[in-house]
Amino acid sequence: MKLRNKLFFSFVLVVFVPVMIVGGFLTNELRQFALSDAVKQETANIDRVKKRTLEMLKIPIYLSNNILFDQRFKEIVNTQYETNYDVVAAYTDYNTFYHYINTYQQEINSIRFYMDNPTLLNNWQIIPASEQTKVSSWYTSARKGKGLASWMYIEDETRHHEKYISLVRRVDFIDLRTYGVLVISLNTEQMNLILSQESSPMLIIDDKNNIIATNQPEYTTKQLNKIIDPKQISGEQTGTFRGKVNGEESHIFMENISIEDSLNGLRIVSIIPNDEIVENAKRFGKMGLLVVLISVCIALCLIYYFSRLLSNRILSLSEQINEVGRGNFDTPIFVDGKDEIGQLSKQLNVMVINTKQLLHEVEESNKQTRLMEQKQNHIKFKMMASQINPHFLFNALESIRMRANLNGEKEIAQVVKLLGKLMRNSIEVGTSKVKLRSEMGVIQSYLEIQKFRYRERIHYDLHIDPLTNELEIPPLIIQPLVENAVIHGIENETGGGVVTVHTRRTERGVYVEVTDSGQGISAIKLEEIHQMLAENEEKEGIRIGLRNVHQRLLLTYGESSGLKIESELGKGTKISFLIPIRERDTDV
Repeated sequence: MKLRNKLFFSFVLVVFVPVMIVGGFLTNELRQFALSDAVKQETANIDRVKKRTLEMLKIPIYLSNNILFDQRFKEIVNTQYETNYDVVAAYTDYNTFYHYINTYQQEINSIRFYMDNPTLLNNWQIIPASEQTKVSSWYTSARKGKGLASWMYIEDETRHHEKYISLVRRVDFIDLRTYGVLVISLNTEQMNLILSQESSPMLIIDDKNNIIATNQPEYTTKQLNKIIDPKQISGEQTGTFRGKVNGEESHIFMENISIEDSLNGLRIVSIIPNDEIVENAKRFGKMGLLVVLISVCIALCLIYYFSRLLSNRILSLSEQINEVGRGNFDTPIFVDGKDEIGQLSKQLNVMVINTKQLLHEVEESNKQTRLMEQKQNHIKFKMMASQINPHFLFNALESIRMRANLNGEKEIAQVVKLLGKLMRNSIEVGTSKVKLRSEMGVIQSYLEIQKFRYRERIHYDLHIDPLTNELEIPPLIIQPLVENAVIHGIENETGGGVVTVHTRRTERGVYVEVTDSGQGISAIKLEEIHQMLAENEEKEGIRIGLRNVHQRLLLTYGESSGLKIESELGKGTKISFLIPIRERDTDV
């Protein structure tokens, strides 16, 4: 593919793909915004309907509580009448139910009380409970309801057996050991009126999914599972979810209406078709797509022109560079123009000249390098020839020890043996870790040698926690501290002193402490040591000293494991550090 075509397709991708991505993203965001706005609006609508419905439902609860404590009503329904005249006379004096219905005629349709008293007469308000009534599901449920209200969608025999959502409640007369069932039917038209003020399809359903009120006449007296897939409304599901309503993809909103002192409650269902939610988003999406297409067409024309212009100049530059690539450094590189391509041609021309000079310099440098390597190899050969085999030193020390032992110098022989052991450990130490008990062996050898040297002027104590013996630590991490304590702490003391090494296992790790009873360190000198430990660059002469140990601890275990030095002039010195124990460390 030619460069011009590559540039053309590259520019197309650079323009077309981002425009499509941005366009798609904005369209999707607009759709999501429309959906979110619809969800918020519908949630507010449901809350409004819920509050108005609750206000309506509180009235039957209030009336049932009044009837529960109505002594006159209690006497009427529990009296065993001798004649129908006595019943009519009692009913005539009691008009509370009529008063309630007239007062709350917008909220309730009827009030009925069923009582197992065959002497009562049916006046459509106080009704003797028949055998058929007693075995009905709503009567049985109320009888088991322990006095709590239930909301049921049942027939009203006083209203041509039409179904209404009704409060059904058992009324107990405890002192008489009798009970009856109170039924207060709600005014469905009033509930429909509340829902009719909402623009979206909205339903009120009971716990059996019966539609008891709606602003959609075609849904009246139906069950919710006839409108929405039963799998989508199983259980007491509430919230917002997607599903098909009458075969149309929609967003379904469900909210519980929890009623105080009730065994069950109602639910509000609101349905918004997806097409209605994203209608505005689709319109803006079509407009955006049209704008994108026009922009892309204009961009293609401009891209083709500029890609052709650029490709011709770049091809000319490429031909000149190929000539140089064949080894012809005398070929001039030039492309007219003062833009980046023109500047590039001038810089390439300068580079070709410099390359030609550099090749000559590199050739001369290679000659010098080869001579230097020959000299270095000669020097290395001489250095290797002059090296002393460490085994010679060990063998020499072993010969001295044996001769001292033969001459009865047991103490000198022991010291030479310890010195040999100390030298071997120092030379053989590598980058791998050693166990703490091995390090303590080196320290004990060193202290024994110093004790031979200073006699009774030096004493030492090793308090090693058995739980720390198998801990793996960097080699020669404690010995330099002990050496420092002997040389700088006790060597110049006339009366000598004691060096103590202490290790113990703690929750944080293994604590190591080296103390001496020597001359101590002044505050000024101690500050200089702290500054020396904090320096990043290693000074000449500092090798296996305090700074070396401090830096190795920091590199191995982190900032919490550096050396901590405490000292007072004339009171000795204490140097300590902490080795944190990780899971991969050897158990100690």
